[in-house]
Amino acid sequence: MSISWYLLVSAAMFGLGAIGVMVRRNPLVILLCLELMLNAGNLALIGFARMWGNGDGQIFAIVVMVVAACEVAIGLGIIVALYRRRLPVDVDELTELHG
Repeated sequence: MSISWYLLVSAAMFGLGAIGVMVRRNPLVILLCLELMLNAGNLALIGFARMWGNGDGQIFAIVVMVVAACEVAIGLGIIVALYRRRLPVDVDELTELHG
């Protein structure tokens, strides 16, 4: 397979994730769309690593997966705390986190 197929799928995944972040107001769906965007970047990195024949892109993709896991853990913690306090979970109405 050529690199263009990897990049085409990666661009489609990133586009769907970006549209989901801009359109949806539910924080859980926004987190899922952010994960989709990060995985699209990982797919492009791994495709380029395969094209060049080295493992640098794969190592960087693992680092991105670790950062994504930390982001989801913190985001889900905030969302659970909001649910427990019975605050609005709509992203537009959320003013509790303002400084």
